[in-house]
Amino acid sequence: MNRPLDFADTVADLLAVPNRPAGMDDSVWRQSLAHGIPGIILLHTELAAAGRAPWLRVHDWLTAATHTALIRGESSHPFHGTPALATALAHAAGHFPGAYARTLDQLNTTIEADVLRRVDTAHARIDSGRPPELAEFDVIRGLTGYGAYLLRHHPASKAVPAVLCYLVRLTEPLTVGEQTVPGWWTWTGPSGLSDDRFPYGHANAGVAHGIGGPLALMGLATRAGTSVPGLLAAISTVLAWLDYWGTETPGGVVWPYWITMDDLRAGRWEPEGLMRPSWCYGAAGLARAQQLAAIALADHARQHAAETALIQAVTDPARLAVTGDGSLCHGFAGLAHLACRAATDALPANRIRLQAAVPELLDRALQPSREPEEVIAAVAADTGLGLLEGVAGIALAALDTHACWDTSLLTA
Repeated sequence: MNRPLDFADTVADLLAVPNRPAGMDDSVWRQSLAHGIPGIILLHTELAAAGRAPWLRVHDWLTAATHTALIRGESSHPFHGTPALATALAHAAGHFPGAYARTLDQLNTTIEADVLRRVDTAHARIDSGRPPELAEFDVIRGLTGYGAYLLRHHPASKAVPAVLCYLVRLTEPLTVGEQTVPGWWTWTGPSGLSDDRFPYGHANAGVAHGIGGPLALMGLATRAGTSVPGLLAAISTVLAWLDYWGTETPGGVVWPYWITMDDLRAGRWEPEGLMRPSWCYGAAGLARAQQLAAIALADHARQHAAETALIQAVTDPARLAVTGDGSLCHGFAGLAHLACRAATDALPANRIRLQAAVPELLDRALQPSREPEEVIAAVAADTGLGLLEGVAGIALAALDTHACWDTSLLTA
C-alpha cells in the first residue's frame, strides 16, 4: 500500500465531477487558482499524465471553469481569472501536446498585454518615488506571479524581461520621510490594507506576499538563461537584506515575516516565540528561495547555508509543533513539497537529509491513523477543496511529481 498515492487517487475520485460546494461564490469556484477549479485541474492533470485517471476528468473540469466569461484586466491576477485558468490549461497542454493550443495562445496574448501595462504603471510609480502596494509585485496578485507563469509557459514573451527589469528596480532603496527603506516597502499592513499595527507600513519578507517571491523568480530566471542588466546585483541585494535580518535560534535560522519601521530604526528584530516554517511565510519557503538564488550565483557556500536552514526548518520538533495543518500554503504538505523540490537541486549530503524528511512530513499531512476519506472530508469542511489550503494541494504534494504544477508557487 502506498498511502500518498492512494490519498491522491481518493481525492481525485471524490472530485471526479465538478460540483460547486454549497456556499462558495461561483466566481471564486470557477476562477480561483487558490480555492477553486483551476487548482483541482492541476491534480487531475497529474494523475491523468501518470495513467492513474482518465483525461476526460481534465476536460470536464476545464469545461466547467469556462462556463462563464473569464475575468481579465484590472480585476484579474495570477490566482484569479484569466491567468489562473491559463495556469491550469498550460499544465494540461504540457502533458497533451497540441491540445488547447489555440485557446492558450489567446490567453497568453491577453496576459502579456496586461503584464506590460502593469509594468509601465509600476515604473511610473517608481519614478514618482512612492512605495508600492503588495499587489503590484507579490506572487499571489502581482508581477512576480505573472512572471512565474510566463517564464515557465511563455518564455519567449517580451513581458518576461520586462518583469525582470521591473524587479531589478524594485530592489533599489526608497526614501520615506528621512528614512531609507527597501524598495518593496509598502504603507499598508501585510493584508494589503491599512492597519493600525503598521502605522508606517512594513517590508514584507514572505514568499507569497513579500520579497521572497521576487528572489525565487530572479533565481529561476537566471538558471533558465534569462537575464537583464542588474539582475545578479538585485539578487545579491535581497540576499544581503535577508542575511542582515536572519536570526539564529536553537532550532535553526529564522527570518522575519516582515520588518516594521520600529525594527528598521532599531536595526534589529527579535522573533516573538516559535515561528511556523511555511511556504507562504517562514524559514522553509525563504530557504528554498535562497537556495535557488545561490544556485543562480554559483555560490556553493550560500547554497549549503540555505539547504541547512531548510533542513532545520522541516525537522525541528518545536517549529513543526506550531505548524497547524496539512495544507500546501502553510502546513505539512507545503513543507514536504519544499523538501522534495530542494532535494532535487541540493548538494549531495543535504539531498539525503532533505529526502529523509519527506515521509514524516507527508505522514503529518495525511494522518495515516485515519481513513483517507475521513481526512479529506475534515480538510474540505475546514479549508476547502482548492490548491493552497485545501485537499487538492495536499494531494499534489502527496504525488511527489516533478512536473510544472507548482509554477505558481515558484518552488521550481
